[in-house]
Amino acid sequence: MHCPPILFRLTNEVLAMAHVIWETAPDAHDYPAANSYLSLLVADDQLRMDLVGRLQAAPVAHYKAKDLLRASQLALLTADNVHVAADLRKIRKLRPLSPVLLVRGDLLRGFPLQIADGYHRICASYHVNENTDIPCRMIDLPVTIATGGAAKKAAKAAPAKKAAAAKKAAAAKKAAPAKKAAKKVPPASKVAAPVVAAGPGPEAATESGSTSA
Repeated sequence: MHCPPILFRLTNEVLAMAHVIWETAPDAHDYPAANSYLSLLVADDQLRMDLVGRLQAAPVAHYKAKDLLRASQLALLTADNVHVAADLRKIRKLRPLSPVLLVRGDLLRGFPLQIADGYHRICASYHVNENTDIPCRMIDLPVTIATGGAAKKAAKAAPAKKAAAAKKAAAAKKAAPAKKAAKKVPPASKVAAPVVAAGPGPEAATESGSTSA
């Protein structure tokens, strides 16, 4: 449902004068929400629990609303989105919002920033001011996980490479006796041609004929 033009203008004016207040730490229910979201990306339960535990212990850093949306490659939700509108009401009533939970992206591998919890709060803050400094708890993926795809691919390809090398070595070993035997046979150019005794040529026959005449 969209706001009428006059009400929308008044809402924008109120938001322009508003200031986003933040809590000092995420709410307790934010971590189960983050776990639920990460379950779509991480199948390993133990790894996911480790990530959520690290989010709980991560230090707070501040990033601007516009940069968080750009890095996550997510679209800005409209102000009439149910959850964004609820956060905007909190902002107008000067009620604090909970910091957001993030998993850092990887530019070299093309992985965007993951907003584990707090997407709607970021959008609400953006509608107030795109330069709003948002407190975040952010973690990096473990190095073994970040490089796991390449390592698994290399491990999977290793047996095939080993089998191909063994097959090539066996073929070379099988061909070795034939090559050795071929070396013992002298080339055709070096074999002496048999000498064939030539009979009297036509000239001799002519000469003997002329003598008898």
